[in-house]
Amino acid sequence: MTSNLPQDFGQTRPSPARQVFLFLQGPITPFFAEIADTLEKRGHRCLRVNLCFGDRLFWRRPGAINFKGRRDAWPAFIADLIDREGVTDIVLLGEQRFYHKVAITAAKARGIKVTVTDFGYLRPDWITLERNGMSGESCFPRDPEAIMELARKAPPLDLKPRFKDDFTTQVIWDMAYHLLSNWLWFLHPHYRSHQLHHPALVYLGTGLHILKARREGPKADARIAEVQAAGTPYYVLPLQMENDFQLRAYSPFFDLKTPIHEVISSFAAHAPEGSRLMVKVHPLDPGIRNWRRIVRRSAEKWGVADRVDYLDGGDLPKLLEKSKGVVTVNSTVGLWAMRARTPIMTLGQAVYDIEGLTFQGSLDRFWTEGAPPQAELWDAFVKAIVGNIQIRGVYYKREGLDHAVQAAAAKLDLTDGAWLEVRARAARSAQAAREAPTLGLESLHGA
Repeated sequence: MTSNLPQDFGQTRPSPARQVFLFLQGPITPFFAEIADTLEKRGHRCLRVNLCFGDRLFWRRPGAINFKGRRDAWPAFIADLIDREGVTDIVLLGEQRFYHKVAITAAKARGIKVTVTDFGYLRPDWITLERNGMSGESCFPRDPEAIMELARKAPPLDLKPRFKDDFTTQVIWDMAYHLLSNWLWFLHPHYRSHQLHHPALVYLGTGLHILKARREGPKADARIAEVQAAGTPYYVLPLQMENDFQLRAYSPFFDLKTPIHEVISSFAAHAPEGSRLMVKVHPLDPGIRNWRRIVRRSAEKWGVADRVDYLDGGDLPKLLEKSKGVVTVNSTVGLWAMRARTPIMTLGQAVYDIEGLTFQGSLDRFWTEGAPPQAELWDAFVKAIVGNIQIRGVYYKREGLDHAVQAAAAKLDLTDGAWLEVRARAARSAQAAREAPTLGLESLHGA
């Protein structure tokens, strides 16, 4: 294992910074590097661990260490780094990645704050920034009363889009990161990516899928219009990316094929007669698995081949607006559905899986008992997440990126960022209230 330490590593600093930030892997943009620039202007100190060449590519500033060791050397390395440099905060994207899970364990053992980021729960120009983790790891409360209280304290809500992202830039930066990391593997010979497939295969498949969507999209829109014009009741199953940690870490499923079979079998047995199920593939799916064939075979197996449609493309808001319900593992499409006042059922852990917003019964009952989200609670939920775990901006276009950098730095700087502690306390109180009766029952059973 070797590392390239900045010159001031381990030295006594005459004027200690208020906070010492350690950035791990983040969005494939200059987002983290520019946040570091801003935080250091505020008097803080910022460090970075590069695990692969792509990390170096988007952190061209001081404060970096190039970790080149094996995975089994990482726990000791990160613990020593945290202790030696007096790290107070860790910032990262993807809390379920191996390197990040180890770092988070070390941080929690030392009472160090961990902040995670990713694309926003709201779209198109929001970014998530929250303590500890997302979905099942989120500190955001699941108790309706706690959410209403957060909403009452939140600033006025403005959801009007202000920034646009740049998909072309996203593709170029993403390809540069992954392909160069793969080609220059010898610079970090022991690094193992969290990705399931080789990047070249993913880019080729995704590119072909996008090209094919030009032909398939109009067909999907025509099918949606046909079903809606006929007045046929229908439900929607939006497919997620199989390599997404939202599926891999925050659901009971080890792949995407399993929930497809589960939903179609339940639909066949319990959905109202004459209703349809519209299965919509993710627009950026790389096509490594033939989802069309998997859906068709599952529908045939359960005897509903004539009631299941596979959509590769199509207008999602149009599809949702007349749907009788949406079943998802934990996709952000669930939030789109709630905005359209559509009943929603989640099969995994989602930050929005809250009584009053999503159906809390079984999947078999959802088809006939699902109800729209409560309007007042939905409005409070949006206001609460915007006020606490979302920041305005985008990753891939300069104006929105600049805004996101400043907003993130203000949140991370605890002189301005008390929102994190307030939200975490509210979440812990709500969690304790929910668990108290359950713990009582368990103790009785144990006796």
